[in-house]
Amino acid sequence: MLISLIVPCYNEEQSLPYLYEALCDLRGSEEKNGKAFEFIFVNDGSRDNTAGVIKGFAAGDKDVRYIFFSRNFGKEAAMYAGLEASRGEYVAILDADMQDPPSLIPEMIRALDNDECDIIAARRVTRKGEPVIRSFFARMFYKIINRMIEVEIADGARDFRLMRRIVVDAILRLSEKQRFSKGIFAWVGFRTKWIEHVNVERVAGETKWSFWKLFKYAIDGIVAFTTAPLRLATIAGFASAFAAFLYMIYYFIRAVILRIYDTVPGYPSLLCFILFIGGLILMALGVLGEYIGRTYIETKGRPIYITAEDETTGRDI
Repeated sequence: MLISLIVPCYNEEQSLPYLYEALCDLRGSEEKNGKAFEFIFVNDGSRDNTAGVIKGFAAGDKDVRYIFFSRNFGKEAAMYAGLEASRGEYVAILDADMQDPPSLIPEMIRALDNDECDIIAARRVTRKGEPVIRSFFARMFYKIINRMIEVEIADGARDFRLMRRIVVDAILRLSEKQRFSKGIFAWVGFRTKWIEHVNVERVAGETKWSFWKLFKYAIDGIVAFTTAPLRLATIAGFASAFAAFLYMIYYFIRAVILRIYDTVPGYPSLLCFILFIGGLILMALGVLGEYIGRTYIETKGRPIYITAEDETTGRDI
């Protein structure tokens, strides 16, 4: 049985030797169980010597295959490229920084061999080592998105998972450009089992995920899987209109019936209403713009990624 291990890489020249050594140990321990492996490294436009390190692996190991992007297209595109290139009956995705422990893969393989599930995915039970603010917003994101979308995304879920070929084929059918794989994994369904582990620190290098990048990724996830923000904008519009109507009645009673007049009649209320309703309009336009922008990008029909070198097919582009 062939098992494909996909490793998206971006500026990971320091981490890759540690990961490759762990993957080789894994391969050696599983060969006696009739398992063969292919290691697919997807270089996502790295600016360091990641490409050279990967080519070094490939020069001495026939199981190493690689795809080099023409520029940085993002982790989502790298995962999709790896899934497209994979040939295994089982396919796994794991990070290059060792935060997805390869030591969990044997347990994952046994779960699929025993027909316990179609997907076995890793889930962090602690966020030890992460900044407190980042952990707080991450937990809030999962709570918010799970209230909005039809499927459930587990808190602490990672892209690290082992899947049967039927699952990979289903994921590849979803060829949208603005990808949010955690949602896609949940949306395609299939029997999923979770394997829990504590948070693992990077073995080397620095994280590529800034707070701003994570925030944009969260917006992508919400917009990609629900129209709830549009509905919220509509509800907010109705609520502001109703509040304005009540305020109008209040001032009518105050001025006409009770004959109470301000020094500058109407100025404070008018200013508040203009600012309030103007803010709601801008918010609604912004939400609408997010959806229109993504629709615009999808209609262009651009590829998810462009390769500069593709060793998985034995050709240079």
